[in-house]
Amino acid sequence: MIGGSGSPLRRPVQIAYAVTDLRIAAASFAASTGAGPFFVIDHVALSSARVGGTDGVFDHSSAYGQWGEVMVELVEEHSQPIIDPPGLHHLAFMVDDLDAAVAWCADRRWPEALFARTTGGQDFAFCDARHELGHLVEMYEPSARLTGFYAMVAAAAADWAGTDAVRTL
Repeated sequence: MIGGSGSPLRRPVQIAYAVTDLRIAAASFAASTGAGPFFVIDHVALSSARVGGTDGVFDHSSAYGQWGEVMVELVEEHSQPIIDPPGLHHLAFMVDDLDAAVAWCADRRWPEALFARTTGGQDFAFCDARHELGHLVEMYEPSARLTGFYAMVAAAAADWAGTDAVRTL
């Protein structure tokens, strides 16, 4: 159970979907759900990635928008996909201690699928809970840069008139 006693996972802050054409998916998602606008980052810059426990490559582009109270991320994986599109990719959580949260997931048979660091220094991890929950669990510790990004996306949604649904960062 997510968010239960002793769980480092509290309220999900993001829901993500695997897609094959990011900009088309973002425009379509905005039109059909009212979420948006979407901010696209092509080939998110990483300084390191550990995939399945060994050094590897996680090349992806993402589009970020706001859908009510939760951020939505559309993920297009360019390297070997962790999850084949289309479909639910992950739910994301801000945690107090990333290493402890990854260990907590492993204790529940949700092994680490990816541990990576952005070039801006933000660590994040995906744990594979598909056998139990049907999706990955993404986790990261809050930072000023990360919470500022979340706030920027939410503020853009509050002022959004429904046009210019896809914007490149």
